[in-house]
Amino acid sequence: MAKEGAFAIEITEKDGVHEQWYVDARKQTEATLSEFFRHLAHDFVHDYGTICHAVAAAAIAAASAMDRDAEQGGITGFQSGAVMWQFVQNWLQEKGPLELVRYEHMLYPQYEGEFANTITPNAWKFLQEQAAKNLANYDKRLTSVEVVAHWQSIAEGVVPFGYVVSER
Repeated sequence: MAKEGAFAIEITEKDGVHEQWYVDARKQTEATLSEFFRHLAHDFVHDYGTICHAVAAAAIAAASAMDRDAEQGGITGFQSGAVMWQFVQNWLQEKGPLELVRYEHMLYPQYEGEFANTITPNAWKFLQEQAAKNLANYDKRLTSVEVVAHWQSIAEGVVPFGYVVSER
């Protein structure tokens, strides 16, 4: 249950307050963005989960405002997918290939290939290069022999976990 503090409302995810943030985030403009950020940051006492929702809603608000206010705004669905991947890679500081699995696609037979145990040639090349780098730079005191053997196997060309290299 939400509790009123001196200046902010103490909330948890169970309160559901964050659900409205996502609705409001998509309505933001350059002119309203600062107040929306202030609202998320200072009108609530966040817990471990609600701060994550606040950050996510703020990111959506900023993206929505940019899309709405920039002369070149009005991005397509394809472009919004590119924005999502750029955000994920840069927020998480991920350098290698990533994949998003839409399990809902399992409901449709035409998506069968998305669920095969395959990795793309690009992802396989990345894994081999990274395994070789790991082998050259690991700390023997901190890395288990099983992990080192796994890296060695990958570096030598053995695709792990029963996967095969294939374009999808």
